[in-house]
Amino acid sequence: MSVPNYLIIFTRYPEPGKAKTRLIPALGEAGAAALHRQMAEDTVAQAQRLQKDQSTLSLEVHFAGGDLAQMRHWLGEQGQYRSQGSGSLGDRLIQAFQGAFQQQATAVVVIGTDCPSLQADLLSLAFERLTTADLVLGEASDGGYYLIGLRQPTPELFQTISWSTDVVFQQTLAIARKLNLTTALLPVLDDIDRPEDLTTLKR
Repeated sequence: MSVPNYLIIFTRYPEPGKAKTRLIPALGEAGAAALHRQMAEDTVAQAQRLQKDQSTLSLEVHFAGGDLAQMRHWLGEQGQYRSQGSGSLGDRLIQAFQGAFQQQATAVVVIGTDCPSLQADLLSLAFERLTTADLVLGEASDGGYYLIGLRQPTPELFQTISWSTDVVFQQTLAIARKLNLTTALLPVLDDIDRPEDLTTLKR
């Protein structure tokens, strides 16, 4: 039996020196990794809350760094774990969406673990919006996005994107318009990526 919805979480094993490297000047290697660990655990907890309400939801964690045993020891046995693979972020997103749709998913949502304000109810809203829209986007205040969801594979959305810049969201919207995709937008939320973002986290 097919699974109608997939929620995919992109994250990294919290190894000091390799996790949240842009926060190392403010927090140190261990501090940056600890913050990443906490935010990832919180994100997975919200995803699991949603899965309890939506029994047909499939949850996958796509990871970089570490290995399968380390990820399961860290985040538990619930859900599926897959390596993000190689290539740019765009390449890895294309692979994630294509893999889920090959499993006959009706809708697929991908999120990161850098947005502490992302709660289960907003994830639920994203899937609800995908019942009528081709694309759902959650804009991050730094110009990127914290969530993207699709009803069919659309690799064009992840090509020619200036990743890790403040134009990612606008570039993605522009491509969606060219493709005539109906788009639903979620509220703007803050990502925690840089030292200046830590004041948001304190609030």
